[in-house]
Amino acid sequence: MAPRVAVLASGRGSNLQALIDAARGGAPFEIALVVTDRADAFALERAKQSDLPARLVDRRRFAERRALEREIERVLDDADIAWVALAGFMRVLTAAFIATRPDRIVNIHPSLLPAFRGLHTHRRALETGVRITGCTVHVVRPALDDGPIIAQAAVPVLADDDETTLAARVLEREHQIYPLALGLMTSGAGVVDGEQVRLVKPVAEPPQGFIWPKLA
Repeated sequence: MAPRVAVLASGRGSNLQALIDAARGGAPFEIALVVTDRADAFALERAKQSDLPARLVDRRRFAERRALEREIERVLDDADIAWVALAGFMRVLTAAFIATRPDRIVNIHPSLLPAFRGLHTHRRALETGVRITGCTVHVVRPALDDGPIIAQAAVPVLADDDETTLAARVLEREHQIYPLALGLMTSGAGVVDGEQVRLVKPVAEPPQGFIWPKLA
Protein backbone atom coordinates (compact mmCIF):
# COMPACT_ATOMS: atom_id res chain seq x y z
CA MET A 1 0.00 0.00 0.00
CA ALA A 2 1.32 3.44 -0.91
CA PRO A 3 1.64 5.86 2.03
CA ARG A 4 -1.50 7.92 2.53
CA VAL A 5 -0.90 11.65 2.09
CA ALA A 6 -3.17 14.54 3.04
CA VAL A 7 -2.67 17.83 1.21
CA LEU A 8 -3.40 21.01 3.17
CA ALA A 9 -4.21 23.99 0.95
CA SER A 10 -5.71 27.45 1.43
CA GLY A 11 -6.01 28.65 -2.16
CA ARG A 12 -6.23 27.56 -5.77
CA GLY A 13 -4.34 24.31 -5.23
CA SER A 14 -2.19 24.08 -8.36
CA ASN A 15 0.48 22.16 -6.45
CA LEU A 16 -2.28 19.95 -5.09
CA GLN A 17 -3.21 19.15 -8.69
CA ALA A 18 0.39 18.30 -9.51
CA LEU A 19 0.49 15.86 -6.60
CA ILE A 20 -2.85 14.30 -7.58
CA ASP A 21 -1.67 13.81 -11.15
CA ALA A 22 1.62 12.30 -10.01
CA ALA A 23 -0.06 9.89 -7.60
CA ARG A 24 -2.35 8.68 -10.37
CA GLY A 25 0.64 8.39 -12.69
CA GLY A 26 2.52 5.93 -10.49
CA ALA A 27 4.25 8.05 -7.84
CA PRO A 28 4.95 6.16 -4.58
CA PHE A 29 2.21 7.84 -2.57
CA GLU A 30 -1.58 8.14 -2.48
CA ILE A 31 -3.37 11.45 -2.14
CA ALA A 32 -6.02 10.28 0.31
CA LEU A 33 -7.45 13.56 1.61
CA VAL A 34 -7.59 17.29 0.91
CA VAL A 35 -7.98 19.67 3.85
CA THR A 36 -8.53 23.40 3.59
CA ASP A 37 -9.13 26.17 6.11
CA ARG A 38 -11.01 28.41 3.65
CA ALA A 39 -14.49 27.81 2.25
CA ASP A 40 -13.60 29.65 -0.97
CA ALA A 41 -10.43 27.65 -1.67
CA PHE A 42 -10.44 26.26 -5.21
CA ALA A 43 -8.60 23.26 -3.76
CA LEU A 44 -12.04 21.98 -2.71
CA GLU A 45 -13.19 22.02 -6.34
CA ARG A 46 -10.02 20.23 -7.45
CA ALA A 47 -10.71 17.51 -4.89
CA LYS A 48 -14.29 17.20 -6.11
CA GLN A 49 -13.20 16.97 -9.74
CA SER A 50 -10.72 14.24 -8.79
CA ASP A 51 -13.22 12.28 -6.65
CA LEU A 52 -11.10 12.77 -3.56
CA PRO A 53 -12.39 13.20 -0.03
CA ALA A 54 -12.08 16.78 1.18
CA ARG A 55 -12.68 18.47 4.51
CA LEU A 56 -13.20 22.14 5.31
CA VAL A 57 -11.87 23.12 8.72
CA ASP A 58 -12.88 26.76 8.59
CA ARG A 59 -10.38 29.00 10.36
CA ARG A 60 -13.15 31.46 11.22
CA ARG A 61 -14.66 28.94 13.65
CA PHE A 62 -11.58 28.89 15.87
CA ALA A 63 -10.36 31.68 18.13
CA GLU A 64 -7.02 29.98 18.79
CA ARG A 65 -4.53 28.43 16.41
CA ARG A 66 -4.18 25.26 18.46
CA ALA A 67 -7.94 24.71 18.45
CA LEU A 68 -7.87 24.81 14.63
CA GLU A 69 -4.88 22.48 14.56
CA ARG A 70 -6.47 19.98 16.94
CA GLU A 71 -9.47 19.71 14.64
CA ILE A 72 -7.17 19.16 11.65
CA GLU A 73 -5.29 16.53 13.66
CA ARG A 74 -8.56 14.72 14.34
CA VAL A 75 -9.47 14.79 10.64
CA LEU A 76 -6.04 13.43 9.68
CA ASP A 77 -6.16 10.67 12.28
CA ASP A 78 -9.66 9.63 11.22
CA ALA A 79 -8.40 9.24 7.66
CA ASP A 80 -5.29 7.26 8.70
CA ILE A 81 -2.93 9.81 7.18
CA ALA A 82 0.79 9.06 7.31
CA TRP A 83 2.20 12.12 5.52
CA VAL A 84 1.10 15.75 5.19
CA ALA A 85 2.00 17.94 2.21
CA LEU A 86 1.44 21.66 2.54
CA ALA A 87 0.45 23.30 -0.74
CA GLY A 88 -0.16 26.97 -0.19
CA PHE A 89 -1.51 26.38 3.32
CA MET A 90 -1.40 29.89 4.77
CA ARG A 91 -0.91 29.00 8.42
CA VAL A 92 2.31 28.70 10.40
CA LEU A 93 2.09 25.36 12.18
CA THR A 94 2.93 24.99 15.85
CA ALA A 95 5.53 22.61 17.25
CA ALA A 96 2.70 20.61 18.81
CA PHE A 97 1.08 19.97 15.44
CA ILE A 98 4.39 19.14 13.77
CA ALA A 99 5.17 16.64 16.53
CA THR A 100 2.12 14.56 15.57
CA ARG A 101 3.95 13.43 12.41
CA PRO A 102 7.63 14.04 13.01
CA ASP A 103 9.62 14.45 9.79
CA ARG A 104 6.49 13.57 7.80
CA ILE A 105 5.16 17.05 7.10
CA VAL A 106 6.61 18.69 3.99
CA ASN A 107 6.20 22.06 2.35
CA ILE A 108 7.07 23.80 -0.90
CA HIS A 109 8.33 27.39 -0.88
CA PRO A 110 8.89 29.63 -3.93
CA SER A 111 12.52 30.51 -3.31
CA LEU A 112 15.86 28.82 -2.92
CA LEU A 113 15.82 28.57 0.86
CA PRO A 114 17.25 29.88 3.08
CA ALA A 115 16.87 32.94 0.85
CA PHE A 116 13.59 34.89 0.91
CA ARG A 117 11.66 33.18 3.65
CA GLY A 118 8.08 34.36 4.10
CA LEU A 119 5.91 36.26 1.64
CA HIS A 120 6.54 38.31 -1.52
CA THR A 121 9.46 36.12 -2.56
CA HIS A 122 9.46 37.11 -6.23
CA ARG A 123 9.28 40.83 -5.50
CA ARG A 124 12.17 40.52 -3.09
CA ALA A 125 14.21 38.49 -5.57
CA LEU A 126 13.73 41.20 -8.21
CA GLU A 127 14.51 44.00 -5.76
CA THR A 128 17.65 42.23 -4.58
CA GLY A 129 18.88 41.66 -8.12
CA VAL A 130 19.63 37.94 -7.83
CA ARG A 131 20.26 36.17 -11.13
CA ILE A 132 18.89 32.79 -10.04
CA THR A 133 15.89 31.92 -7.90
CA GLY A 134 13.63 28.87 -7.72
CA CYS A 135 11.75 26.70 -5.27
CA THR A 136 12.47 24.40 -2.35
CA VAL A 137 10.72 21.37 -0.89
CA HIS A 138 11.60 20.90 2.75
CA VAL A 139 10.62 19.04 5.89
CA VAL A 140 8.62 21.35 8.13
CA ARG A 141 9.97 22.77 11.38
CA PRO A 142 8.25 25.26 13.73
CA ALA A 143 10.21 28.25 12.39
CA LEU A 144 8.84 29.87 9.25
CA ASP A 145 10.02 28.18 6.04
CA ASP A 146 12.66 26.25 7.95
CA GLY A 147 13.66 22.60 7.98
CA PRO A 148 15.76 20.00 6.20
CA ILE A 149 15.84 20.62 2.46
CA ILE A 150 14.67 17.69 0.35
CA ALA A 151 15.17 19.13 -3.12
CA GLN A 152 15.45 22.40 -4.99
CA ALA A 153 14.89 23.60 -8.54
CA ALA A 154 16.43 26.71 -10.05
CA VAL A 155 15.23 29.17 -12.67
CA PRO A 156 16.94 32.23 -14.16
CA VAL A 157 15.79 35.74 -13.35
CA LEU A 158 15.51 37.51 -16.69
CA ALA A 159 16.18 41.18 -17.34
CA ASP A 160 12.57 41.91 -18.34
CA ASP A 161 10.93 39.88 -15.57
CA ASP A 162 8.23 41.27 -13.34
CA GLU A 163 6.62 39.48 -10.41
CA THR A 164 4.04 37.80 -12.65
CA THR A 165 6.46 36.35 -15.20
CA LEU A 166 8.95 35.24 -12.58
CA ALA A 167 6.23 33.64 -10.46
CA ALA A 168 4.94 31.70 -13.48
CA ARG A 169 8.42 30.36 -14.26
CA VAL A 170 8.97 29.28 -10.66
CA LEU A 171 5.50 27.74 -10.40
CA GLU A 172 6.19 25.53 -13.40
CA ARG A 173 9.21 24.15 -11.54
CA GLU A 174 7.16 23.74 -8.35
CA HIS A 175 4.73 21.47 -10.16
CA GLN A 176 7.64 19.30 -11.30
CA ILE A 177 9.73 19.13 -8.15
CA TYR A 178 7.05 18.68 -5.48
CA PRO A 179 5.88 15.22 -6.62
CA LEU A 180 9.48 14.10 -7.10
CA ALA A 181 10.58 15.28 -3.67
CA LEU A 182 7.53 13.83 -1.92
CA GLY A 183 8.21 10.56 -3.72
CA LEU A 184 11.79 10.51 -2.44
CA MET A 185 10.53 10.70 1.14
CA THR A 186 7.48 8.45 0.99
CA SER A 187 9.44 5.73 -0.83
CA GLY A 188 12.12 5.72 1.87
CA ALA A 189 14.84 6.83 -0.54
CA GLY A 190 15.22 10.08 1.39
CA VAL A 191 15.61 10.16 5.17
CA VAL A 192 16.08 12.95 7.68
CA ASP A 193 19.50 12.87 9.31
CA GLY A 194 19.74 15.65 11.86
CA GLU A 195 18.82 18.77 9.94
CA GLN A 196 19.63 17.37 6.51
CA VAL A 197 17.92 14.97 4.14
CA ARG A 198 20.11 12.21 2.75
CA LEU A 199 19.47 9.63 0.07
CA VAL A 200 19.85 6.05 1.29
CA LYS A 201 18.78 4.43 -1.97
CA PRO A 202 19.95 5.20 -5.51
CA VAL A 203 17.43 7.19 -7.53
CA ALA A 204 17.33 8.45 -11.09
CA GLU A 205 19.39 11.52 -11.88
CA PRO A 206 17.32 14.68 -11.44
CA PRO A 207 16.37 16.79 -14.46
CA GLN A 208 18.64 19.68 -15.36
CA GLY A 209 18.26 22.52 -12.88
CA PHE A 210 17.09 20.22 -10.08
CA ILE A 211 19.22 19.53 -7.01
CA TRP A 212 18.84 16.30 -5.03
CA PRO A 213 20.58 15.35 -1.79
CA LYS A 214 23.64 13.13 -2.10
CA LEU A 215 23.68 9.45 -1.25
CA ALA A 216 24.47 8.97 2.44
